[in-house]
Amino acid sequence: MSRLMTPLLEFPYLPKWIIFLVDISLSVVAFVITYLICYELLKQTVVVEPFLYKVFLNTVVTAFCFFLFRTYNGIIRHSTFIDVLRILGAVATANLIMAAISNLSMVSLDRFIFPNIGFFINFILTFTLVFATRLFVKLYYDFAKNNFNPYKKKSPLLIYGLNPGSVEVARMVKQNPNLPYLLAGFISPDTHALHKKILDVPVFSDAEMEAVIVNKRVSSILINPLELDRNVKQELADKCIRLKVSLLTAPLVSGWQENGVHKAKEINKIRIEDLLGRIPIQINIESIARELKGKHILVTGAAGSIGSEIVRQISKFEPDLLILCDIAETPLHELRLKLEEDYPKLKFLPIVSDVRNLTRMESIFRTYRPGSVYHAAAYKHVPLMEENPCESILTNVLGTKQIADLAVKYNSEVFVMVSTDKAVNPTNVMGASKRIAEMYVQSFDRYLRTIGAETKTRFITTRFGNVLGSNGSVIPRFKEQIEKGGPVTVTHPEIIRYFMTIPEACRLVLEAGNMGKGGEIFVFDMGDPVKIVHLAEKMIRLSGLEPHKDIEISYTGLRPGEKLYEELLNNKEATQPTYNRKIMIGKVREYDYEEVKLNLLQIIETARTFKEEDVIRKIKEIVPEFAPTNPIYSSLI
Repeated sequence: MSRLMTPLLEFPYLPKWIIFLVDISLSVVAFVITYLICYELLKQTVVVEPFLYKVFLNTVVTAFCFFLFRTYNGIIRHSTFIDVLRILGAVATANLIMAAISNLSMVSLDRFIFPNIGFFINFILTFTLVFATRLFVKLYYDFAKNNFNPYKKKSPLLIYGLNPGSVEVARMVKQNPNLPYLLAGFISPDTHALHKKILDVPVFSDAEMEAVIVNKRVSSILINPLELDRNVKQELADKCIRLKVSLLTAPLVSGWQENGVHKAKEINKIRIEDLLGRIPIQINIESIARELKGKHILVTGAAGSIGSEIVRQISKFEPDLLILCDIAETPLHELRLKLEEDYPKLKFLPIVSDVRNLTRMESIFRTYRPGSVYHAAAYKHVPLMEENPCESILTNVLGTKQIADLAVKYNSEVFVMVSTDKAVNPTNVMGASKRIAEMYVQSFDRYLRTIGAETKTRFITTRFGNVLGSNGSVIPRFKEQIEKGGPVTVTHPEIIRYFMTIPEACRLVLEAGNMGKGGEIFVFDMGDPVKIVHLAEKMIRLSGLEPHKDIEISYTGLRPGEKLYEELLNNKEATQPTYNRKIMIGKVREYDYEEVKLNLLQIIETARTFKEEDVIRKIKEIVPEFAPTNPIYSSLI
């Protein structure tokens, strides 16, 4: 018996058109029965041709009403009271229409359908058949789920919160038999609903949570991370770690409704990114859409972690052409496949090229005339750039200069440069190279406006810190080390960093590009700094292990060019607010364009000789605050 029932439990949801046809078929059966009853009472003989005409008429009217009331929209095994109301409305409307037609046609007995009492009988029969079919399927499914479900031995699960999103998540958990969880109740931080029942399960208070977990042998707590602020998530995660209970996150309810079985598999243990991420920011979507829709847009470094997210977000705004430029062939190919899958109507062009190649870059600008340029191409790994300072200058400085110059030459409307917090009081070559690029972009914008140049290009710089999950981020590295059994390596016990999610950072980049008037350096609110050793300890605990016991944490020492903490502004700089509280304008020192340009040309020529010591000295000359911690370079200046 169980062999028969189990496949039925896993049987996919019926398509809407099949449900629609079944409902129409049941209505035809009900009509035929009603017709025979009425004609038997009237002692009339059924004539085939008028009978078929009336069956056809009833079918058309009923189909129209079923379509009008969307009776086929629900999932039969999960039918609700709303589905019953839809059926009731559709059947009642269909019979009222048929009654009106019948009474208007009474002049001809052949076209007379049946007495008005017949329409009441037809209403009762049709509603009963359609409703009973759904009830049978639902009861049968519930019986099979409760008695033959391979997941019958489910783990008790609590839902944290009573907001609408949490209740909907709970409903989906309860209705999905393929999940190995049994809904045991809700935990509410509020007291208004305590000890009441929602979805037939009780509501408990925060204070009762520990006792409920023990008494009900709860194994997991499920949250909707978008509806909880970071402090609540942190406290809840700490409590779950202490009680040895898994903290789970749920996918969006809209995703469940599209395909409940598939999305249910996306219930996972909470990630460290969920705990570090902030409340989703608000940006001016309408204004950004007007800025980007129908335009040619160039993204350099398009296959990188920041560039690819910028591409994904721009794709939603329907650009006329999205030009993806990156020197990394394989990541660019993967981005192409992803865009073809997610945005089949998007017109985009992947170009494998280097921003240092002026001839190729100019051909791109000359051919496609991008209205907006998002310059994310850069070398960013601090230790590598300490070993390759000339390459850092040639890509981060020369590449930026060339793209900026071409943006003006070909009348791009906006040039947005993605910079870094490491450009502030730089202690490494990478940060210093980005600071030089910032100086050029800012002074170039000011110079063009001073001389009254006929250009509409606005130059905007965005500056932020580490992004969660980016290429080279500590989080993927820590995960890999934990999976291998440790040790987890941290450079210094006191090192701290700011963190921001990639989507949040890229939304702010788009917002800054939209609000900037030209020449600004926009500084993003990075939230509170995070101590890296605390991050490592929490990741170990979230994996169900104990730091310094199951997984060792070892300190490797600061790497060349690395500092204990990053800054978003140097000591002589201040900020002014914008209408978006997450974005501030940095009031930085302004430089003379001709002087900056001369210095740039000199350091670029020096970098082309690959004389590293001369490059370091020139960096110090251009960026006086450059204070390298790398002993190889600190002795040179």
